[in-house]
Amino acid sequence: MLVATGVTAATLAVGAAASTEAPTTETADTAPVAAAAVCTLTKEMTEGPYYLDGQYVRADITEGKTGFPLKLALTVVDDDTCVPLSNALVEIWHCDALGEYSGFVGNNGHSEPDSGTFLRGGVLTNSSGLASITTVYPGWYRGRCVHIHIKVHTNVTLTSDGSFTGGQELHTGQLFFNETITTAVGRLSPYSANTVTRTTLAQDSIYDEGGAASGLLTLTALGSSPSAGYTGTLTLGVESS
Repeated sequence: MLVATGVTAATLAVGAAASTEAPTTETADTAPVAAAAVCTLTKEMTEGPYYLDGQYVRADITEGKTGFPLKLALTVVDDDTCVPLSNALVEIWHCDALGEYSGFVGNNGHSEPDSGTFLRGGVLTNSSGLASITTVYPGWYRGRCVHIHIKVHTNVTLTSDGSFTGGQELHTGQLFFNETITTAVGRLSPYSANTVTRTTLAQDSIYDEGGAASGLLTLTALGSSPSAGYTGTLTLGVESS
């Protein structure tokens, strides 16, 4: 469970504004260094209705889904000591450009093939506490702003089919996206084919521009156009004992 300090169960995160500057040099084995590593507390957020157990442990969860590349670099640290947590499973899941979740395709009004696994999965953190996951920029569905769901687990058992079982769940939360960048992304195909009216951060019932704001990813453009994609970085602090 997470530490509660003046709020409900809480998570430590680096609060940083989104950016469209050129990316800095990083390696797969090195945790990104925040420009201003100021730790703030934010509440846990709902798991939501679209979680599925037993997803794959894999670094690329796209499964050929169309969308703009998103390279996530998520660093997990102990909230008391800021020491990186290695071998923690960081699991994410989110909708595609049309707002559809695998396993639930059609709930947002679009018809498409459903593998039951696209845009779901996770990786173990390395010795620097870094989890690197390749996906696509999420779309949106009725009543919610653009977001990614996330869980952090420890002591999981990897299975022969590429999934995981057991372990301890340390955190359930959501990652959010800069509104200006999302607007630019939404104007372009395939996102422009999403027929559902998009809910903004300010309109969202879960993102409150306060307690949830430190779940806002720092976005760095990978090129001159939104279609080139982004890196998204964030540091999550969890109670590991």
